[in-house]
Amino acid sequence: MSIELLISIAIPVLLIVVGRVVGSSIERRHYANIEDREARFQGQPALSTKQSDAPGAVRSASLATGSVVLSVDHFKRFLSGFRMIFGGEVRSYSSLIERARREAVLRMKESQPDAHAYINTRLETSTISSTTGNEGIGTIEVLAYGTAVHYDRAKGR
Repeated sequence: MSIELLISIAIPVLLIVVGRVVGSSIERRHYANIEDREARFQGQPALSTKQSDAPGAVRSASLATGSVVLSVDHFKRFLSGFRMIFGGEVRSYSSLIERARREAVLRMKESQPDAHAYINTRLETSTISSTTGNEGIGTIEVLAYGTAVHYDRAKGR
């Protein structure tokens, strides 16, 4: 076995391993950040209904929006290639979509942080990719929007 063959095999394997380690680290840190920020908004629900049980008269209402674009890392793209051969759920992308949705809802809440509730909340998801064949950057965009409602007297506030 020649050195060139060994190098041609070792470099892609090394890049995949580094991608896995770095990607997992970034994803863990992002989840920890999301959980910390979600705890701050725990008492401010985002409801998909058009009305809520108002604890008082509505003082004001305004549009709240938040969006995020997350990129697919190369390790997840590598794993999804195998899944596409055999079919089934692409779990490596499921966590990406979950992170994007949670981040978009948090950004929506952060755009109107003093609201007592966010009603008629909607999520729009789209993919953005500048790809040619299997090359290029694949990303997902999630837009969260809803009505930020401020009550005259809210329970517990």
